[in-house]
Amino acid sequence: MRRSRAETDASHVKLSRRAALLGGVQLLFMGGLAARMQYLQVDQADQFRLLAEENRINIRLIPPVRGEIFDRNGMKLAQNVPSYRIVMVREDAGNVEEVIMRLADLINLTPEQIENALAEPKRSERFLPVTIAEDVSWEVVSAVSVNAPALPGITPEVGSTRVYPRGSDFAHVVGRVGSVSEKDLEALEDPDAVLRIPRFQIGKINVEAREEALLRGVAGTKQVEVNATGRVMRELERREGTAGADIQLTVDAKLQNYIQARLSGESAAVVVMDCEKGDILANSSAPSYDPNLFIGGILSKDYDPLLVDKYRPLVNKTVQGAYLPGSTFKMMTAMAAIEAGIIGPDETVYCPGHLEVGGRRFHCWKRGGHGWVDLENSLKQSCDVYYYDLALKVGIEKISAMSNRFGLGVRHDLALSSVNSGLTPTKEWKLANRGASWVIGDTVNASIGQGFMLASPLQLAVMTARLATGRDVRPRLVKTVNGIEQPIEGNGPLDMNENNLRKMRKSMYAVVNDRRGTAYRSRIIADDMRMAGKTGTSQVRSVVVNNADVPWEQRDHALFVGYAPYDNPRYACAVLVEHGGGGSAAAAPIARDALLQALYNGEPPLEAYPAADRDRIEIQQRALRDVKPQARVKKGKDQA
Repeated sequence: MRRSRAETDASHVKLSRRAALLGGVQLLFMGGLAARMQYLQVDQADQFRLLAEENRINIRLIPPVRGEIFDRNGMKLAQNVPSYRIVMVREDAGNVEEVIMRLADLINLTPEQIENALAEPKRSERFLPVTIAEDVSWEVVSAVSVNAPALPGITPEVGSTRVYPRGSDFAHVVGRVGSVSEKDLEALEDPDAVLRIPRFQIGKINVEAREEALLRGVAGTKQVEVNATGRVMRELERREGTAGADIQLTVDAKLQNYIQARLSGESAAVVVMDCEKGDILANSSAPSYDPNLFIGGILSKDYDPLLVDKYRPLVNKTVQGAYLPGSTFKMMTAMAAIEAGIIGPDETVYCPGHLEVGGRRFHCWKRGGHGWVDLENSLKQSCDVYYYDLALKVGIEKISAMSNRFGLGVRHDLALSSVNSGLTPTKEWKLANRGASWVIGDTVNASIGQGFMLASPLQLAVMTARLATGRDVRPRLVKTVNGIEQPIEGNGPLDMNENNLRKMRKSMYAVVNDRRGTAYRSRIIADDMRMAGKTGTSQVRSVVVNNADVPWEQRDHALFVGYAPYDNPRYACAVLVEHGGGGSAAAAPIARDALLQALYNGEPPLEAYPAADRDRIEIQQRALRDVKPQARVKKGKDQA
């Protein structure tokens, strides 16, 4: 049917409106697109140019060189050495399994290593290098290089690793490093980005850990150009970091080596201190272990024996151990009483072999008693009753306070792990920690270093140095940092009556040099090297029995503290022999030998020893003379 003219005109008007609407929408869209393009290409051009550049250029960290550690004479205790490893790039290798098997035949990879070598590349991008074998020898590197045409994608690389050339001698001082763990990162509030570098090593214990901030250094950076997949195309710029600080310790490697050898077969600890500066010359805990075994991860066959050893080689007994100080504590009870004016050095106490206190009998070690004794005789013969009597007169609070002034019950700030603060108990302490009131028997026990009293060999050495000098001698382990001498803290006067201190030193001299002294057999004969000291026995059982009749674990600990020379103190020493029995037999001879080594800066002449001991000492010196540090550097897992 043919439309009328009016209908045709109406239809044209409607189409024109739709076209105009559609055209308007298109125009609006094109305008918005143009505005967006102007915003992106003109207004935001600089920002997007920067983002594009960041996608093209990556900034990567360069691990810093770790600072090295030396003894007081410049001998290296921890150093960095080249470390070789074998890496593979999967996209260059082609047939990975075939290449790995060729490599295994060449350098004797174990089945476990082969399994890891086949699995590791599958977890990484094809163009990224993965480590196949670490800590390999130069011979292995040479073999791989010579056979490079048959080993596509396999290349040797050189890095750096930590080595402890003195081995077991300084495991409990220097410590060790290890790869950064998640636990390490969680312990830090704001971990350094360098810690996330694969296989980056940080200090785990002792000086390596406590001085980590100084030893680590500052990472460098390099700018590399990468393509869209992240493959490095070229290096654009490199900025080297700052090496870690070199640290010189106060310890003497020769003395430490001698003492470690001298303690062979014992579970023991020895601390030797400089009486003037407080420098720790030796900090020996036996038995020890080789820290090199831990670099890169210790094997179970090496670690398990350390865990089950009853002598506890992983524990640093010098600072971690807290022991009953026994009779080495008697000087503190006497100083508390004398300084308080409760008793004079020349006043006597009668020892019948026991003292009745609160209906309980406290025995002296000599059941027949010592009779009338003054300070010198009580210390010389280690009479217990004398100190029971003093403690009842002076009280535990003054005894505890005096102990603190001499360095007991105080945590000394050294760059060592788990430094124990020991314990000098008070009435308030017992109520708060044991929920019980202090009783008079507690004071009696404390007077001879038993009961709740605890001290580490380090604290006993500090106590002895302060007795010898009358000064606030504080232990120091770090001597210099990058050649800059570290400050000596304290060392002021203890504000003690010098006459009382002089009487105490004279009594300690009698312990070693009087024929009736408990340490007479361990005296030093050389007139200008005479030693003063005190023996001690720390009970590990409440029932007193003969040590020879019980297993090793139930025997008493043996202790000795001393200093020399008597009239011009240079070195103080503390010795603990776990379950060694009596201090006079087990600990005093070790202290005498250690002090002589320090005084003579090496092997002392036989004339310094009592004539009756010289044949035995000569044999001992000959046996120890050639003992070298037990440093067994960890070999790579790829080596047979």
